[in-house]
Amino acid sequence: MRSVSQRQQRAAPRRAASGALAPEVGKVKRRVRKKFKLFSARGGVDRPLFYLILVLLVIGLIMLFSASYAYSYYYFDNSYHFITPQALFAVFGLVLMGLISLFDYHHLHKFAFPLFFITLGLLVAVKVLAGTSIAPILNGANRWLYIGPVNFQPSEVAKFALVLIFAHLISINYHKMGTFRYGVLPYLIILLMIAGLILVENHVSATLIILAIAAVMLFIGGVKLRWFGVAGGLAGVGILYLVLYSDKFSYALDRIKGWWYPFNPPEGVDTWQTQQSLMAIGSGQALGLGLGQSRQKYLYLPEPQNDFIFAIVCEELGFVGALVIILLFALLIWRGIVVSLNANDKFGTMLGIGITAQVGIQVILNIMVVTNSIPNTGISLPFFSYGGTSLVILLCEMGVLLSISRSSSLDKT
Repeated sequence: MRSVSQRQQRAAPRRAASGALAPEVGKVKRRVRKKFKLFSARGGVDRPLFYLILVLLVIGLIMLFSASYAYSYYYFDNSYHFITPQALFAVFGLVLMGLISLFDYHHLHKFAFPLFFITLGLLVAVKVLAGTSIAPILNGANRWLYIGPVNFQPSEVAKFALVLIFAHLISINYHKMGTFRYGVLPYLIILLMIAGLILVENHVSATLIILAIAAVMLFIGGVKLRWFGVAGGLAGVGILYLVLYSDKFSYALDRIKGWWYPFNPPEGVDTWQTQQSLMAIGSGQALGLGLGQSRQKYLYLPEPQNDFIFAIVCEELGFVGALVIILLFALLIWRGIVVSLNANDKFGTMLGIGITAQVGIQVILNIMVVTNSIPNTGISLPFFSYGGTSLVILLCEMGVLLSISRSSSLDKT
């Protein structure tokens, strides 16, 4: 009994000291929490959304390897030329997605204008440095920037920059969106600057995506319908003028002619890629030729790892497999909308809607191009088409969407 009593006596000063230090320890903890308050894990991420992202990413990597290995071996003597860097970028993107999902998205408010001006600088740099090693002209297009080992299209950054600055301004001026000064003018100026610079690059597909994202966000944001009618009419007149009377965009008219007559195009109009895409889709029939068994990827369909990868999906997995992938994308878009509408503030709602709209618009347009439902224009398929930096940017955007889901009112089980 004495030994127990002695231990208690010896422990008493330590307890007293710890009790005296308790307020100081509490202050330190509060300082640490305040310092790292950017990172907030108030709730778990939306698990259905998270699993859909992973499933689409895995299927996309499998299909990329299947579609690209023959082309890779023929041109680069390495069947893994495309899949190896894409897989590494996917891992890097997943890490960033996880970190961003812990980031409190409300702090993105302060990055809206800086990212917007950085994007304008990148887009201007593409034209100013055109033809140099930094901004080379590839396949007749000037859209890329090469900065050391990293190469990317500034238009990919521009999509998120537009979403972020629109979400920022709409959330601030939500109750004034019915007016021209707050609901139309600032967005029109921003849109003309971004879309105009992208259009100068002859990147019509990215311009269309930018315009479509802006239209969705402004409609959800509360802009009156009459302004959409005015904007649509002016845009239609402008597009017709550029296509019919501008030599710079005369190629667009050739693509329209090729769209009308894919197997019997007018002289000088190349529809080879569309022809091979349609043959790949047709040969897949209901159940497909089997994974890895595509015939069109053997140098018939040009660059099958890029914009026309969905044709290889249809050929190998058939109508059923293609339908499953379309369903997965539909579920991802639906879940993104649900997460966005349940965000705890207008900024989260608009940010989530913008990101979800970007993915949905690209999926719809890519599939329409591959099936010749619209004229051929370069639009990548999210999670599937080759492009490391674009995949990383996409996964970062998914991280923002997951961050929004943490503070939403959804049941995440």
